[in-house]
Amino acid sequence: MKDISIVLCGEAGQGIATVEQLVTGMLKLSGYHVYSTSEFMSRIRGGTNSTLIRISDEKSRSAFIDRIDILFPLSSKALKHLENRISPETIIIGEEGNIAEEYCPNKSNIIKVDFTKIAKEIGGKIYTNIVSVGIFLALFGVEETISKSYLTKRFASKGDTILQNNVNACQRGSEIGNKILEDGKIKIDLKKDDSVTNYLTLNGSQAIAMGSIAAGLNFISSYPMSPSTGVLVFLSQKAEDFGIVIDQAEDEIAAVNKGIGAWYAGARAMITTSGGGFALMTEGLSLSGILETPMIFHIAQRPGPGTGLPTRTGQEDLQFVLNSGHGEFARAVFAPGNAEEGFYLTQHAFNLADKYQIPVFILTDQFYLDSHYIIPDLDLSNIKNEKQIVKTNANYKRYLLTDNGISPRGIPGYGSGLVNVDSDEHDEEGHITEDVHYLRPKMVEKRLFKKLKLLKKDIIKPELIGPTDYSILLVGWGSTCSAIKEALELSDRKDVAFLHFKQVFPLSDDTAEYLKKAKKLIVVENNATAQFGKVLTLELGIRPNDQFLKYNGMPFSVEEIKEFIAKL
Repeated sequence: MKDISIVLCGEAGQGIATVEQLVTGMLKLSGYHVYSTSEFMSRIRGGTNSTLIRISDEKSRSAFIDRIDILFPLSSKALKHLENRISPETIIIGEEGNIAEEYCPNKSNIIKVDFTKIAKEIGGKIYTNIVSVGIFLALFGVEETISKSYLTKRFASKGDTILQNNVNACQRGSEIGNKILEDGKIKIDLKKDDSVTNYLTLNGSQAIAMGSIAAGLNFISSYPMSPSTGVLVFLSQKAEDFGIVIDQAEDEIAAVNKGIGAWYAGARAMITTSGGGFALMTEGLSLSGILETPMIFHIAQRPGPGTGLPTRTGQEDLQFVLNSGHGEFARAVFAPGNAEEGFYLTQHAFNLADKYQIPVFILTDQFYLDSHYIIPDLDLSNIKNEKQIVKTNANYKRYLLTDNGISPRGIPGYGSGLVNVDSDEHDEEGHITEDVHYLRPKMVEKRLFKKLKLLKKDIIKPELIGPTDYSILLVGWGSTCSAIKEALELSDRKDVAFLHFKQVFPLSDDTAEYLKKAKKLIVVENNATAQFGKVLTLELGIRPNDQFLKYNGMPFSVEEIKEFIAKL
């Protein structure tokens, strides 16, 4: 087996996220490719949550899988919660009270460990999760120097007693893990890759935030909303280092208007929100459209409508983003499929917004944002921030009609000109007009058609994965990429390929060539109505033959896509 799938399942408040952070960090330092992702209920305490950690010796497997090789149930409800994923091969390590044997198809694979008793002997029940960390590390041969160093960095600020208790809990867990290996109940034979120790560990939220920092972000105004808040939190932590003004706005309407004001003043600004928050921002979006002020919207999707499933995932807001706002104006929409794409696409989005003076969207989802990736160091050599601000003169016209539709963008105080903008229809100088015979049509054409024509020249084309002589083409966008790609790699089909879209609007004209080549075109999406399939039909006149849709709040697993491919 080239990768091991380990799942921890318990209640919110039991420290599952702490185990995830510690284990992924220490395993990476030991030379393993690691990926993790979580599914959790909307609870501060209680509920039933699980974290999947995949450890590989050849390359990072950054996709969700149903298979569980080793399961740590930390509550009595864990096994019932995961019963559809537990197989006769699953090894279950847990306390007797947490192992309901009716959900264990193979009783010989149960390893009982009294975590609570051990934790209490050390200093309290709170150390239960660190005992499980120790077992983890022993199973994969992580050196004690690595674990001690990592625990010291994490817990030293809490005092010597707490630090030592955590070290002791980890050591007791390691002793249990070594005993399990000696008994031969678990055999792990993964090779280490020393180059991995220098890789970056980051989640999707951090990738988006780091991309915005690389783009020169210096202002963010947002109202917290799951699952988008991680971006705001990370930028807040780095604000002093990079000169970023952080504003936790009183509501989403204020947030978007502050962002527009910041761009007007010459800053590079972004808001981060989710579908429900963006619903309040649509008037501000149209304001950005008519003012021709750049704006970056990060929309972290979750299932709706209403409050929906606040902590689950979905791709339900694409049509909302494409059709939001009153009136007609150009926009661009990106959807990263992994951490690297999130970083580079976000940096690119700022330049695009600045260049064409339009709103640009980065569309992610809970699964993407809460997944932890390890990646090679990011390449900053080609990062260039192209600010399009001009110095104004006395004759400056903010909305000068030009051949290509892009007016010189000035900012107040830089030059001698007046930078006049207005949310009503306006003339070239920015004054209100009701010239419906000449100026109104010219301004609409400027904001919409001419800018869309220019955007076509800057499109990031879709990526074809798999055989070039395909007859069946799967089409996906954003976070579906990892599962579809891995499923295709595991499939023995030579007639199926995958077209991954990082930019979902506008589409390049040559996209149609990929689609028309297929005898059967199938869209794979985390929504109920094949929203991107509608984009293909509307923009290119091509209607998909079939669709594979999932809308229960969970991401696609590799297994279900592989099974779907096999039945084609």
